[in-house]
Amino acid sequence: MAVNLYIPPESDIFPVAGIEIGIAEAGIRKANRRDLTLFRLAPGTSVAGVFTQNRFRAAPVQVCESHLAAAKGIGALVINTGNANAGTGQSGLQAARQTCAALAGLLHIQPEQILPFSTGVILEPLPVDRLTAALPQAIASLSSGNWYAAAHSIMTTDTQPKIVSRRLNIGGKTITITGISKGAGMIRPNMATMLGYLATDAGIAPALLKTAAAAIANRSFNRITVDGDTSTNDSFIIMASGQAGLQIESDSDPLYPAIYEALAEAAAELAQKIVRDAEGATKFMTIRVEQAGTSEEALKVAYSVAQSPLVKTAFYASDPNLGRILAAIGYAGIADLDVNKINLWLGDVLVASQGGRHPDYQEADGQRIMKEPEILVRIALGRGNVSDTVYTCDFSHEYVSINADYRS
Repeated sequence: MAVNLYIPPESDIFPVAGIEIGIAEAGIRKANRRDLTLFRLAPGTSVAGVFTQNRFRAAPVQVCESHLAAAKGIGALVINTGNANAGTGQSGLQAARQTCAALAGLLHIQPEQILPFSTGVILEPLPVDRLTAALPQAIASLSSGNWYAAAHSIMTTDTQPKIVSRRLNIGGKTITITGISKGAGMIRPNMATMLGYLATDAGIAPALLKTAAAAIANRSFNRITVDGDTSTNDSFIIMASGQAGLQIESDSDPLYPAIYEALAEAAAELAQKIVRDAEGATKFMTIRVEQAGTSEEALKVAYSVAQSPLVKTAFYASDPNLGRILAAIGYAGIADLDVNKINLWLGDVLVASQGGRHPDYQEADGQRIMKEPEILVRIALGRGNVSDTVYTCDFSHEYVSINADYRS
């Protein structure tokens, strides 16, 4: 059950000049399901990516990193669902490269100009023959208006598509930004079992886009967690086609902050939509840590609270068992933390201060907040002036059921 997840109408999803998308049924894991997605990029499109830090990086992640490093100009992306092609060794690398070679031949470009992506079951061989056999079907359906269909075709355990689209004026040019993402479980970046694709028709120099992609990921996809598990296939890609007539070469360009902020806001919305549609989620929770000494310790505390199964199950039950939050703060790993300086709010209710329960706190107030679908947990550490935020969800019975039955 998605929590307040907004899906824009198709009329509000704007095509991005220079980006075409094709969809096909490859039968990767299930028949009669659109499970193959193709992006074709206009020549000159800049592409940058951020990938999982899991040491068991999936074969397509390794190939993507290699092809981006080759700097031959990316001409296409190919995405399959149903099979992660992870934990597949050399045969998995061969399958990813075979996919790139097959698509390159059909598009008349080099294999190094293809980025492959996979999501689904780990430790299973990719049925590459079925995948490559469906590539002509995907090519035949290429259209600039296929964003909505693509948002559906990259889904796995997602219940809703995740898509953002907006137009804005920068430097007298109308700039379009449209993106999609998928992910619902095994979410804890850096990064998570998610795929994210964000495109703009603004032009951004490749080196600048690479820097921007990393910074944007840290503001968005690296600030979410569902269950604390980092996947093998996480990938976030930004594409800048340059078709709008605006070209930005460096961060000193006075127009750069506007396009950077617009991309960052779109990525943050895509990331938060993943949490809103997390497996079995009924609550969307914002964990904000203030008065930290450093960003590192702010995130330690935020993630400790956000990933605590006891905290998450209490929120699912709307049970203001808020001592669990204090416990998670205490074991976050800040050795010299003075608990007497900590203030804890649940929504607008001050719950704890000076090392214990605030004298004005009433459990009825806590329960009132806990029953809301969106909840803010605010923690002031009393150590400095640094703040950071993590977005998460509750744990429900359905989360266990989904993951117990994932392969069946």
